[in-house]
Amino acid sequence: MGSKGREIVGMDVEELLGLLQRAYCDEWFAYYQYWLGAKVVKGPMKDAVGAELLVHATEELAHADLVAMRIIQLGGTPVTRPEEWYQHSNCGYEAPDDPYVKTLLEQNIKGEQCAIGVYKRLLDITREKDPVTYNVVLTILQQEVEHEEDLQALLEDYELLVGALRG
Repeated sequence: MGSKGREIVGMDVEELLGLLQRAYCDEWFAYYQYWLGAKVVKGPMKDAVGAELLVHATEELAHADLVAMRIIQLGGTPVTRPEEWYQHSNCGYEAPDDPYVKTLLEQNIKGEQCAIGVYKRLLDITREKDPVTYNVVLTILQQEVEHEEDLQALLEDYELLVGALRG
């Protein structure tokens, strides 16, 4: 970590590192949840939903990379053991045990809504105190909002399709 880079952070760097560690763990869980969901998804629109989940998985992995790089820049080390992700996670992990399209969409919408809350808090905390972390978080938050919107649109399409099939 560059000393000047750490010096410009106008808050407790250890506190910030702890918050970033939690976000890092969330991103790995999100990546895996999306990736596995894309593989096991079943039901109407499964191809469209699976494709969207894979796109989101790729973006969540990129988020983990951004957060990891910021942790390292601040002189920290990202959580190195996956078994520790549960201890640090804000949003947890919902296994895609029920692979039905509607269930997976609802699970992932819930995960995105949690992520939006996490990154909104990080944005508020860093706004006046750490412009570098703020910009990283803003980039991620913009994508999390897009993810929620994408998933809600797919769920709406699913509901319309199922309604049409019933009616």
